[in-house]
Amino acid sequence: MSFSATDLQTHHSALLRYALFQLGDAQLAEDVVQETLLAALEKPESFSGQSSLKTWLMGILKYKVLDVHRRRYRDPQFISPLIDEENDRSDFDVLFDTSGHWGSEAPRNWGKPEAHLEDRHFWQTYELCATKMPRRTAMVFAMREVMELEMSEICNQLEISTTNCSVLLYRARMSLRLCLEQNWFESSIVGHS
Repeated sequence: MSFSATDLQTHHSALLRYALFQLGDAQLAEDVVQETLLAALEKPESFSGQSSLKTWLMGILKYKVLDVHRRRYRDPQFISPLIDEENDRSDFDVLFDTSGHWGSEAPRNWGKPEAHLEDRHFWQTYELCATKMPRRTAMVFAMREVMELEMSEICNQLEISTTNCSVLLYRARMSLRLCLEQNWFESSIVGHS
């Protein structure tokens, strides 16, 4: 199956949105998208046509983004060792009673949350919530839930234990739940959506 450079450029905006969401840096996102398009042009024979061109490009982009995360994770300026364990002051224990059941802060009924996934304001709120998490926690969450990597692959890529990965995912999910309830679902109940 063949394609042209023009065919690739038609997917530039979608690729850039994904990269920007994952990396949070416009210039870096553009660089990764350009690397993705260049990789596609250099090896067009690897596109078999079994998926759409956009899906194939997204697959390449996911690995390019993963490479950036891997480099960032290992960069001492990006993150100090054990930053999540040492500096994440999120205390989710207060949400539970002494028997381990939900206390006064039980999850609210979100109605049909799938309905919100098409709302760009929801995604802006999600991005705001993700930026409030420690970087490593947000990165592990994005790798698992957005990039859909297996936990074993995340652990191998970031050289962390499965226990550490599970803790980071737990913290990310709890942080997002609280933030989305406060900044999205409460306001959508009163008419914001």
